[in-house]
Amino acid sequence: MTLPHRDAPWVFRTYSGHTSARASNELYRANLAKGQTGLSVAFDLPTQTGYDSDHALARGEVGKVGVPICHIEDMQALFESIPLGRMNTSMTINATAAWLLSLYVATAERQGVDPRQLSGTTQNDIIKEYLSRGTYAFPPEPSMRLISDMIAYSVDAMPKWNPINICSYHLQEAGATTVQEIAYAMANAIAVLDAVRARPDVPASALSRVVGRISFFLNAGIRFVEEMCKCRAMAELWDEITRDRYGVADARERRFRYGVQVNSLGLTESQPENNIIRIVLEALGVTLSRNARCRALQLPAWNEALGLPRRWDQQWSLRIQQILAYETDLLEYADLFDGSPVVAERVTELKRAAREELERVLAMGGAVAAVENAYMKRRLVESQTARLRAIEHGEIQVVGLNCFTESEPSALTEGAHSILRVDEFAERDQIERLRAFRAKRGEADVQAALQGLRDAIANGANVMPASIRAAHAGVTTGEWAGVFRTLYGEYRAPTGVAVSAAPAADHTLAELRKTVKQLGDQLGRPPKILVGKPGLDGHSNGAEQIAVRARDVGMEVVYEGIRLTPEEIVQSARDEGVHVIGLSILSGSHGVLVMDVLEGLRRAGLERVPVVVGGIIPDDDAAKLAEAGVKRVYTPKDFDLNRIFGEIASLVSEAAAA
Repeated sequence: MTLPHRDAPWVFRTYSGHTSARASNELYRANLAKGQTGLSVAFDLPTQTGYDSDHALARGEVGKVGVPICHIEDMQALFESIPLGRMNTSMTINATAAWLLSLYVATAERQGVDPRQLSGTTQNDIIKEYLSRGTYAFPPEPSMRLISDMIAYSVDAMPKWNPINICSYHLQEAGATTVQEIAYAMANAIAVLDAVRARPDVPASALSRVVGRISFFLNAGIRFVEEMCKCRAMAELWDEITRDRYGVADARERRFRYGVQVNSLGLTESQPENNIIRIVLEALGVTLSRNARCRALQLPAWNEALGLPRRWDQQWSLRIQQILAYETDLLEYADLFDGSPVVAERVTELKRAAREELERVLAMGGAVAAVENAYMKRRLVESQTARLRAIEHGEIQVVGLNCFTESEPSALTEGAHSILRVDEFAERDQIERLRAFRAKRGEADVQAALQGLRDAIANGANVMPASIRAAHAGVTTGEWAGVFRTLYGEYRAPTGVAVSAAPAADHTLAELRKTVKQLGDQLGRPPKILVGKPGLDGHSNGAEQIAVRARDVGMEVVYEGIRLTPEEIVQSARDEGVHVIGLSILSGSHGVLVMDVLEGLRRAGLERVPVVVGGIIPDDDAAKLAEAGVKRVYTPKDFDLNRIFGEIASLVSEAAAA
């Protein structure tokens, strides 16, 4: 059926930010001029985890995967000449979401904008951070309090703002099956709504409005028919849960509102030009079905498996959206899939299986309990392991990676400038600006604001008003987060890594186990590998899979999770007596952090312990690492873990014989 009018398109976003607030502001204004209709802000890892740019843990990470925001003047520079009262801004921020929203509100107020006019979203889904992305800072209980404070505050003070974006995107990136993505997203949403419903300052009459401001952020993979069915299933489940569990009578408040970033996990370093068609097909999965169409969409760039995209690469992704919305007839028709028995059957099956998994989580106490007992994390690691094994064995075909690998040189990657490189002086400049800001601010106002924040926490008051006052006073990101760290301490989430034996029928693996057994006989004990993630990068999928396979082949494994300093890695290598060190870094900070580890090993007299590195590492950087002493560098094209461990076993044998 042709519609009487053409539907309005979704919000066009590009996930971006790098180097500095001013550089990112220039990028945002350029993208808006090209037809982007909303902003999606990427923050760097220190900002996401609550550290100022001059903190020791921030070394090498400043401005790499997003924009550094340390204080109100950084936020003002980020949005200079961008009218916040007319902008729809999405901020991918979780542990420090309350602080970044406070800075955003303070910036709007300095622009003369009433916070009630602000529209946009803070991701603010801390539960999935414990499961996948790793940018948590505080333990679950105080983190959930921060989330519910934001929701309780914004429902009236910022009625156009989505205070939370239940984010299943990173669950799929961490290996979630379609059923797990649905079930765990709903479990996370239930945990949040239950926490808000229990608050004395949120009357029962406001719960419907709270539900109406909760949005979701989904992944869309290459199986785009399955993804479309997933979106329809989630829309139906959300409608049922909010009606039956929370008594929301208004169907408009029960609508499943979601944005999407299409899948980055499936982008390949090999034949990267193939990623464009992958991105287009994935976009169809969340736009074809009118009754389950996304509200906002952001597409990765074709070269994200190679490094940081350039402006031209982001423009290409924006143009894909615009062509789909404006040149095709997609927005002119009613839902194409209503009445399809194939779609109805798959949606029903997804809902049934997701409800079963959801009930398992709820039976153990809900999503927070399933984080603390590592149930959900173990399930994700298991699913990711199964997926990678299927790619290794050719059961899942990835064009250009494990099939049809014959290739002409890519014209898109020729030359030295196929990716963006953050200026090596950006971190120094950011630190200098931070120190200058601290020197000129009113210290008495800062201390009074910090005390006001401590008092709010101690008295059980909502922390948002105190945080907004702190933003205006000149408190920094590290100082704000430091208050919570002092009160609640650091948190280290379970890794979910357990012995998971591969099928005995895998001949290559069986031979590798024999090799490792012989190596153990040579060493007098099983070879031991330390898997380390230095810095603030929380994307632990690769490290987890290396740890799983290492145990699978017969090695002893030391893996303590994310966020280790180079000094801690060296200390662990010495204390554990490891034979090889594997470092995993995806944030682009390998040039600094790997060198720090190598230097620490030399000072500790451990320079003979071989070091291998995995991550998104350009060829010329890999050459520099090899020159510095790294024995092997592995990138996304290296999917054959058996081959990798065969090489690691050889390195250990050579080091022992030297």
